[in-house]
Amino acid sequence: MKMIRSFRRKFSISAPRLAVRAYVPWYVRWAIAVPFAIVIGMAVMWAYDSGLALGGFHRGQAEKELGELHDRVAFLEEENAKLTNQIAAYERQRQIEHASDIEVSTQVKNLNDENVRLKEDLLFFQNLPLTGTREAELSMHRMKIEPDLLPGEYHLRMLLVQSVQQRGREFRGNMQLVVNAIQDGNKVVLQFPQADSPQDVASYQLSFKYYQRVDKVIQLPPEVTLESVEVRVFERGMQEPRITRTIGLQPSP
Repeated sequence: MKMIRSFRRKFSISAPRLAVRAYVPWYVRWAIAVPFAIVIGMAVMWAYDSGLALGGFHRGQAEKELGELHDRVAFLEEENAKLTNQIAAYERQRQIEHASDIEVSTQVKNLNDENVRLKEDLLFFQNLPLTGTREAELSMHRMKIEPDLLPGEYHLRMLLVQSVQQRGREFRGNMQLVVNAIQDGNKVVLQFPQADSPQDVASYQLSFKYYQRVDKVIQLPPEVTLESVEVRVFERGMQEPRITRTIGLQPSP
């Protein structure tokens, strides 16, 4: 029965339809499809460009403007690099000029200070003969000690003068400073120059015929507060000082 039913399905009026098509090689199919696809693509691109043109966008003009923008960006980057180099050069020049101005200002200040000291010296020596006969062989004048710029620094200024009778004979010797100070509430005594520093010892040597200005900076630890300084002047070969004077600390102006 099954064979009869199967035979009837295949060869009866209700059997499936059979279609017969001619064989077409694959290269023929591609030869027909490719040109058709190209034509469709071109039509799509034409429609796209036409739509852009109708909307006010022109591809050629846009590409031209884009190229001009690229050139403009390259030009501005080059100009920016040049301006950056110029600014750096101007900044260096400004720093040099600023440093030069500071140096000139410092020199002018030093010259003014020196001028003031020279005027004081001139006034002092103009009046010196009036009291010269009553002076000791060696004397100290215009002694002053005051805080300097940095913590622990003190500036000592004084003038050493030989009497009228001794002028013309060169005085050779050295100076010694005995500093009375306070550290942690206790009194301490410091001596300058320090014996273990030959360079420091050399800076305290004295050699003059008429007068010598002493301008000395004393450096103390920041926690040490100076109260007074005893100045001792020794003549070469002598164990005892020729002259000794003590000066107290003056407040900074």
